Amino acid sequence: MLKIQEIREIIKLVDASSIEEFVYEADEVKVKLKKNSGIVISNHTPEAPKPIETVQAAPAVEAPVAKAAPAVEKQEAKTVETASTESLHKIVSPMVGTFYQAPSPDAKSFVQVGDKIGEESIVCIVEAMKLFNEIEAEVKGEIVEILVTDGELVEYGQPLFLVKEN
Repeated sequence: MLKIQEIREIIKLVDASSIEEFVYEADEVKVKLKKNSGIVISNHTPEAPKPIETVQAAPAVEAPVAKAAPAVEKQEAKTVETASTESLHKIVSPMVGTFYQAPSPDAKSFVQVGDKIGEESIVCIVEAMKLFNEIEAEVKGEIVEILVTDGELVEYGQPLFLVKEN
């Protein structure tokens, strides 16, 4: 049985991601989440049915969009930056979770900008539902940029690091 804190964590992760629907089934528990249409949590047991608890999800808040003035210089700079980052390897998050640069708050970061890494080097941890998953580089090279901050929620496929391959 999932604890209420675990369910709240799942709700936060799904709400922060671009996922529209999430289903989790294990043993006698089924959790189904749909953005902006509510959350239904049901417990299926073979002996006796139990009541279904429904919790309404908070609607997503959208930030106002500012109108941008046309700026040729900014577009040119962005094109140059994109061209330089395209030649770099991106280490991406294999799951939705919380990004951590170190194994514990008082420990040294796994990697920093300028560090040389191997294919099996651990570059960070992504925590999902109280499971801490070590993320390996899977490429040899040098860390050029760290794209997320410690403790930030990350989505599946989100770039975490830029690496100049050797």
